[in-house]
Amino acid sequence: MAFNPLRERGIPLDKQVRNWRELDVMPIDPDHSDPYTRCRIITMNGIEVEAIFFGHQLARHCPSVELKQQLARVRYIEAQQQKAVNWLLPGLASVLETTIAYEQVAVDLTAWVARMEPDPYLRQAYEFGVLEDFDHLYRYANLYEMIEHRKAEKIVDDLTEVMPGRPTYLHHRDPVDNVREPYDRNSAAPISKLHALTIMAAEQQTMNFYMNVGPTYMEPIARQLYQEIGMVEEEHVTHYESLVDPGESWWEMLLNHEYNECYLYHSFMETESDPKVKSIWELHLNMEIEHLRLAAELFKKHDGRDPEQVLAPELPAPVTFEPNKGFLRDLLATQIDYTTLGTGYVQDAHERFQRMQEAVMGGERPPSEQVIEDNVHKSGEEYRLETDGPHPVPSLRLNR
Repeated sequence: MAFNPLRERGIPLDKQVRNWRELDVMPIDPDHSDPYTRCRIITMNGIEVEAIFFGHQLARHCPSVELKQQLARVRYIEAQQQKAVNWLLPGLASVLETTIAYEQVAVDLTAWVARMEPDPYLRQAYEFGVLEDFDHLYRYANLYEMIEHRKAEKIVDDLTEVMPGRPTYLHHRDPVDNVREPYDRNSAAPISKLHALTIMAAEQQTMNFYMNVGPTYMEPIARQLYQEIGMVEEEHVTHYESLVDPGESWWEMLLNHEYNECYLYHSFMETESDPKVKSIWELHLNMEIEHLRLAAELFKKHDGRDPEQVLAPELPAPVTFEPNKGFLRDLLATQIDYTTLGTGYVQDAHERFQRMQEAVMGGERPPSEQVIEDNVHKSGEEYRLETDGPHPVPSLRLNR
């Protein structure tokens, strides 16, 4: 049935504060839970972190104490939601196991968004980015086998393949070539705005995660790999955030953020396999419906428009975590050699790209290549999980 969160009644804001017992959620079992349950948790953590960060930035540009207070009340609840969601992750998982799960999110969420995106330019942005996250998964999986002596299928199951994507060392581009053209807020489909916010938030949390956990490793190759891929995640956040129309007012951006939270909590409530986690998605959805109502009032007051002028009349089809193996193999076969030039894409290693490569590499072999060599030396061969046959790019197939 059609679901319009603007027409629903949520939990009143003054009834949303939870005590410590209520926030102390039971974490999922890493050995027996659906890998996509973990992916949904990681996604919603990123969405809530973005909600908090955006709320702080809005408050810093807001001259009214009364408005700052209202924003603070909602933001406190968003912070409680973030804690409840992120604390669903099990403490038993190592940082590297969580990292591999983060990359599984990046691969299957971005691939799904690319498949569903109606705008060709925006779709190309997601197709370009997903081949890089796909390669990051492969690099971290080899690090995992090398230093923890375990295999990534323990984490991703057979849902997501692990093999080379666009090589990570080729992701280091001149910063100006990471900026894309934004969608037009007046003509873009509502789903396109939701896609852009979702992937931006997901990549932002990955960037934040790597910049903080990278130096906690003792192994030099691990520290180096997190540093290299962490710099690529900075590029990805630039890439995706530039898709959002900067002409949106603060109140329109707030409205879109709250609507997107409703969309994702509703999506995951509809698709979640774990009953306990599903109950959290449902609770948070009912909270977000109230947050959306408050944002809609601010939008009407300060922008003088009806929220239904910019939002979809009903929630789109649910965001779904599912295997995207065939789609990714097609992209590997056709777009693995792409890079960016200005706001577009090319297949040539142009002069600006080459200058950046020389500056970043400094004549050294990058960690993302070294980690594969090191694992071959230690484990006998590189780690891959090719469930659907050999690599679609002949030059990247293993010679066994």
